Amino acid sequence: MSSEPLSSRFGRSFPAGQVLFREGEPGQEMFVIQTGRVRISKVFPSGERTLAVIGPGEFFGEMAILNAKPRTATATALEALHALVIDGRTFEAMVLGNGEIAVRMITRLARRLHSANAYIDILSRADPRARVILGLARAGEEYGERVDGGVRLAVSADDLASMVGLDVAEVHSVLDRLVRVRLVRPAGEGWLLPEPEQLYAFVEAFERPAAEDA
Repeated sequence: MSSEPLSSRFGRSFPAGQVLFREGEPGQEMFVIQTGRVRISKVFPSGERTLAVIGPGEFFGEMAILNAKPRTATATALEALHALVIDGRTFEAMVLGNGEIAVRMITRLARRLHSANAYIDILSRADPRARVILGLARAGEEYGERVDGGVRLAVSADDLASMVGLDVAEVHSVLDRLVRVRLVRPAGEGWLLPEPEQLYAFVEAFERPAAEDA
């Protein structure tokens, strides 16, 4: 591998709103985000749904070059984006030539599997409150920024609705109630959350009576 910095060799910039690839397309490249955020979405019978919103340091698109199958989701730049764009041959050389990269890849893939299982659990909840709060907690763990007073999460109500499989109106209703009880607070284009453990405990507290009565 050349000693030339990766950014100068593989770096590319994309404007906000650009679709980097679409579900069903063949995939020849993977992306590593340097600046900006990307929405990963998928079409279900009920409509398009956001699977994740990812930011700097995250990678995506690798499965298509690992298994030579079409893209399983759509990736869209939410804001001005700069990313490394790496083809399959280069990616293979990087993994084979650097054990640290291989370990990071395995660790992140394992984390994604855990995340997928967590979102399946969220979608299984009948109570919209539980879906929204657990969705906030999970997204906060994965993409939130630790700040004084909690976790700042730059996810819109629309994206959250897509993540948890609810109408936007339902999500707004739950968020309004959470703001009224001061569990979450609006913060710019997102939300200021308590630590995810508090959100999980809040859901457990209001679900417990129903479980005990059953």
